[in-house]
Amino acid sequence: MAAEIHSRPQSSRPVLLSKIEGHQDAVTAALLIPKEDGVITASEDRTIRVWLKRDSGQYWPSIYHTMASPCSAMAYHHDSRRIFVGQDNGAVMEFHVSEDFNKMNFIKTYPAHQNRVSAIIFSLATEWVISTGHDKCVSWMCTRSGNMLGRHFFTSWASCLQYDFDTQYAFVGDYSGQITLLKLEQNTCSVITTLKGHEGSVACLWWDPIQRLLFSGASDNSIIMWDIGGRKGRTLLLQGHHDKVQSLCYLQFTRQLVSCSSDGGIAVWNMDVSREEAPQWLESDSCQKCEQPFFWNIKQMWDTKTLGLRQHHCRKCGQAVCGKCSSKRSSYPVMGFEFQVRVCDSCYDSIKDEDRTSLATFHEGKHNISHMSMDVARGLMVTCGTDRIVKIWDMTPVVGCSLATGFSPH
Repeated sequence: MAAEIHSRPQSSRPVLLSKIEGHQDAVTAALLIPKEDGVITASEDRTIRVWLKRDSGQYWPSIYHTMASPCSAMAYHHDSRRIFVGQDNGAVMEFHVSEDFNKMNFIKTYPAHQNRVSAIIFSLATEWVISTGHDKCVSWMCTRSGNMLGRHFFTSWASCLQYDFDTQYAFVGDYSGQITLLKLEQNTCSVITTLKGHEGSVACLWWDPIQRLLFSGASDNSIIMWDIGGRKGRTLLLQGHHDKVQSLCYLQFTRQLVSCSSDGGIAVWNMDVSREEAPQWLESDSCQKCEQPFFWNIKQMWDTKTLGLRQHHCRKCGQAVCGKCSSKRSSYPVMGFEFQVRVCDSCYDSIKDEDRTSLATFHEGKHNISHMSMDVARGLMVTCGTDRIVKIWDMTPVVGCSLATGFSPH
């Protein structure tokens, strides 16, 4: 069922502790049980499983429950030991787990959506289960009565969700690349604002309620940090992944952002440095360096008897430039560009060698990652994906967080 990995290389990279195998289809969610050597998994194979670490060091399923429909999302509240499972048919099912994690009792079914559930959050204070789905809506239901309290519809699939428990603000990312900030009430909601910055569907969100920062990852391979508390909108663009960013976790104590992508990439970003915001791209009818016309500038092309050029943009200054004036490439980590991007010749000359020092570390998870979660207090991370494998990692060599820090997840 599971293999314990004994090798512990002394290097600053994640240490693979265990691999859990046994699911017959893609694993859509895996959550570490706080203060226990256990993992809860949900899969497209229609099963919910609770894996406990045995004396042998291997993880074996202590609970194996088959659902009516493929499992697409999951939330676990440890204090009350309640599990909420979203399904492909749109229903959310609630279970209660015994103290020894050997038995799981069905509580109720919530008819939350008409299509696949994409994310779930449970609020104990309000007794709400909040969820998003491919029926283009966010819904919130009362866990006492099982009744629907409210719904809000979007123009495209709602793909991910975060929630501020103090203010009852919900953040919903969708397939159009937009993030909507909603204020949820008992039977209604109001749209506070919409955030636009991604060029692809938003795949994951992470809300830090202390600094009031929102992080979003998308299919455009990028991460955006939004300053919600300061009402500044987009403040940072982070580009270092080569595939869709699937999962995020911000470590408030160490000021690090952990991100995972579908090609198995694991990145740890140092957010405890002064960074620069990437500029907005400027528009022009001619190169802002050599003044040669772009190919749509018919008048200048005719007047100067020259062929029009293709427009590019310098990632450092944002100016519209031609290919000849932006022939060089450079990384610029302080602006979030961890790999080489197009810069104009003058910006290239202004970048010093020390400016190219990376502000993130990149690691290989060696499997497709569709979901990741962390137990920050113990420095553990669990990843899962379409290869049906669940991996448990020791992240302390990378992020330096442990129980000794006194830091715990919010």
